[in-house]
Amino acid sequence: MKEFKHIPVLLEEVISGLDIKPGGVYVDCTMGGGGHSSEILKRLDQHGKLIGFDKDDEAVATCREKFKDFDNVKVIKLDFKNAPTILKEKGLDGKIDGILIDLGVSSYQIDSAERGFSFLHNGRLDMRMDQTQELSAFDVVNFYSQSELLRILYDYGEENNAKNIVRNIIKAREIKPIETTFQLKQIIEASFPKKMIYGKGGVSKQTFQAIRIEVNGELKGLEECLEEFIKLLNHGGRMAVISFHSLEDRIVKNVFKLSSTDCICPPKTPICICGHKASAKLITRKPIMATQEELKQNSRSASAKLRVIEKI
Repeated sequence: MKEFKHIPVLLEEVISGLDIKPGGVYVDCTMGGGGHSSEILKRLDQHGKLIGFDKDDEAVATCREKFKDFDNVKVIKLDFKNAPTILKEKGLDGKIDGILIDLGVSSYQIDSAERGFSFLHNGRLDMRMDQTQELSAFDVVNFYSQSELLRILYDYGEENNAKNIVRNIIKAREIKPIETTFQLKQIIEASFPKKMIYGKGGVSKQTFQAIRIEVNGELKGLEECLEEFIKLLNHGGRMAVISFHSLEDRIVKNVFKLSSTDCICPPKTPICICGHKASAKLITRKPIMATQEELKQNSRSASAKLRVIEKI
């Protein structure tokens, strides 16, 4: 198995934001290559605990090997959206001191052509983070209806040229199945004027993003999951979330805003009738972005946004 390599983004900012207590309980919801987890562990004593989740088999295998000598680390193969249930079963409701969720795709996944995530590498259309699931990018591209493809390109890719792209996908797959990332890339590029391809470069980016989000259900249940994680935090516990596109960040921002607001009645309501009380406070009023130094070392951190909230 190829080594699962991934450069953790906003590493210093995440560690600072979590304000780690040596004897605390911490959860890394998307372990990847274990970069963030390693730094959390450095700050824990013999009483501290780290529980990590990932639904990618190769990430799980990497982290289990990496942390095999640590008695205070538990690595679980699971979609992090199902983690609140597991954590409650472990008796950790209201006892977690820090939660990290990195919503990005790892460098390993992007750079592995056989995983089919990137239009920069030719490979079979796949994009599954959990390779035991049935739905793949091949299925979405070749079997989704025209209306379904339009929906995901508009909703998940925010692609203004969706109609032309979908029209060309339908035409191409009627002749033969679209099997590889480069085949799809060529179809997408043929849907744009040549000057846009040469001037903009990655015209395939938004379509590939949309298909990846659909395949992995990245936005489904994210709002409810974040709300559940906040409830699991100990008093003074913190949750840090890294997002990489506007759709994710909007959900994180709205959940954090609602959780940190008391009254949510309409502005002109003379007396509060909602009874809503803030359960947390914002640590970051605005998202934290990568420094110029980090951008030089890791260009993929350019779109990363970190938001942190604290349970009260």
